[in-house]
Amino acid sequence: MGAMRRRDFLRAALGASAGAAACRLAPIQAPLPEGEVVGAAASLGHRVREARVERPGPDRWEHVEVAIVGAGIAGLAAARRLRRAGVEDFVLLDVEPAVGGTSRSGRTGGLAHPWGAHYLPAPAASNPDLVELLDEMGVVEGRDVEGEPVFAEEVLVRDPEERVFYRGRWYEGLYLTAGAGPADLEELRRFQSILDDWSGRVDGRGRRAFAVPSDAGSDDADLAALDAITMASWMDERGFGSPRLRWLVDYACRDDYGLRAEGTSAWAGLYYFAARIPKPGRESEPLLTWPEGNGRIVSHLARFARGAIRTGVVAIDVEPVAEGVEIVAAAASGEVRGLRARHAIFAAPQFVARHVVGPWRREPPDHLDAFTYAPWLVANLHLRDRPVDRGFPAAWDNVLYESDALGYVVATHQAGIDRGETVWTWYEALAGRDPRDARDRLEKATQPQLAERVLSDLDRAHPDLRSRVARLDVMKWGHAMVRAVPGFRFGRDRVAASRPLGRLHFANADLAGLPLIEEAFFHGNRAADAILESRRAPDLSRGARS
Repeated sequence: MGAMRRRDFLRAALGASAGAAACRLAPIQAPLPEGEVVGAAASLGHRVREARVERPGPDRWEHVEVAIVGAGIAGLAAARRLRRAGVEDFVLLDVEPAVGGTSRSGRTGGLAHPWGAHYLPAPAASNPDLVELLDEMGVVEGRDVEGEPVFAEEVLVRDPEERVFYRGRWYEGLYLTAGAGPADLEELRRFQSILDDWSGRVDGRGRRAFAVPSDAGSDDADLAALDAITMASWMDERGFGSPRLRWLVDYACRDDYGLRAEGTSAWAGLYYFAARIPKPGRESEPLLTWPEGNGRIVSHLARFARGAIRTGVVAIDVEPVAEGVEIVAAAASGEVRGLRARHAIFAAPQFVARHVVGPWRREPPDHLDAFTYAPWLVANLHLRDRPVDRGFPAAWDNVLYESDALGYVVATHQAGIDRGETVWTWYEALAGRDPRDARDRLEKATQPQLAERVLSDLDRAHPDLRSRVARLDVMKWGHAMVRAVPGFRFGRDRVAASRPLGRLHFANADLAGLPLIEEAFFHGNRAADAILESRRAPDLSRGARS
């Protein structure tokens, strides 16, 4: 969720190794600031596992052209695609009280902030759909001499972009030159050289080795071989032993995949760095952000679904039938209603599909077992004023090197408000070996316990922080992101999960094996395009019956 600036790669190195992330809970120090656990709607969502499917009465059904289950980025992207193509008769269902999924945002003390994903790497011209969306949002100012989009200054991350806290003080960037020996720097240079090579690689069909979206990239055998091993093993094989470099790569894996390097596919580990380097020797693409993070993109997409969104509604049965798809959905009130749709898009995560999609619930296919998910803890701290800093001044992204967490971003940074009231959004990926155990411990933890976890982590860099926090709310993301484990990206299971069942199409970032906004947007558009194409095609079955 946080960003690691690749252009800082040769700046330096750090000299310790992080412990295993486990959502460790420290003894509570009273008093704690007020706050609560917000979202996600786990109790209503659990109805899909616990309740028998209740068939609505005849007067409880309605007919629509398209039904979309899940209002995260994928579902919202599909709705936008449909409406722009002239399809008005659709509904969008989501279990949460607000749309956006893990890109949702909120407000505390009048200040907007993210509750999950908080930035977007600037897309290249090779990703025209995403560039078009950003142009529609008014943040593309033109094109450069190479035809690449030029983005408005106000959405490019404002300097200073990031800093790291190490042994008592803050340093600029995430990669420090201080303390790095010649051997460490040589490994960093060699690693960067490999990334440059990969960024320039194209296959016999002209596809980049690592592309955004990933489906536009190559599937050559050497890339599949990378997916078969872990990132840690790949580094071992190439003699990358510097603790500094190992920390950097491990941070990247925790950051984007909720995994440590020893559990991350080497293909995914290299994708993190190489996919957004436009050409060998060039810096990676800049980052775009807003005070509310990717919630700004959610708000824009939601405009295209206005009047069609139904929140606080959980789909408990999705059945492909001869004439389309039948959906049974329950509201928080307990009311159960039905939708008969000619087409449907399942844009919720795959772990939900196994409990909801009728054929899969009755006879679960093996491919669903391949999808595993990393839990996350996210906290928003409303500060009355700023704590005292030691070393480099506050940045947008602030990382504590000797921490299992991923640091925090500052909601007011983009607005240039560097003093006084603000909101910090703090992230931790529970990157343990057993996500089910981590998920269980997260679910059982109370708000005071989690608040203490957050404050104890930040105390080492900000000893005076507690007296400045007016409120601390936490979000438990039990299934925050699909895990990019070895063998998943190039395996059969991911492909099998993306195949439609009759007129039921699937669309989520899970289908890429990469929990990234670009992938969710791509798959939402892909599913909508499949429906639009089928609506244009002649219905041969009807012709045969007439």
